[in-house]
Amino acid sequence: MTRYFEDIDVGAVHELEGRYEVTKAELTEFAERYDPQPFHTDEAAAEESIFGSLAASGWHTASMCMRLLVDGFLDEASMGARGVEDLRWKHPVHPGDTLRVSVEILDKRPSESRPEMGHVRTKLVGYNQEDEAVIEWVALGMYRRREAAE
Repeated sequence: MTRYFEDIDVGAVHELEGRYEVTKAELTEFAERYDPQPFHTDEAAAEESIFGSLAASGWHTASMCMRLLVDGFLDEASMGARGVEDLRWKHPVHPGDTLRVSVEILDKRPSESRPEMGHVRTKLVGYNQEDEAVIEWVALGMYRRREAAE
């Protein structure tokens, strides 16, 4: 079922069913390509860092959680986003961790300039298998309005 702007309830919290298994190979591959800091790419250096072992890049953590969001919440009524505010990396993510996300609807408003669209602020929180928050952000999403689709 498509979730249009009108179907989104402010205050609702959606615990998404998907899970993401973090592997060492993916963690280091992402880091070597996009964020080659030693605590992301080198086990010995990571052991000497504040993380104590290899830790995922925060950008990789955001990407993994974004995948869970796309697979479990966003659909064809999503029109992208105007940005992200208050991005926070709360706890390091390590190989072997399993991630999940929740999405809270903070507020919404119809677009003043584009009647086919509404703006929705959501708070995403990513958790590991210990239910520790590892990342959170507030997204400024855009959603198609049902009236415009009919």
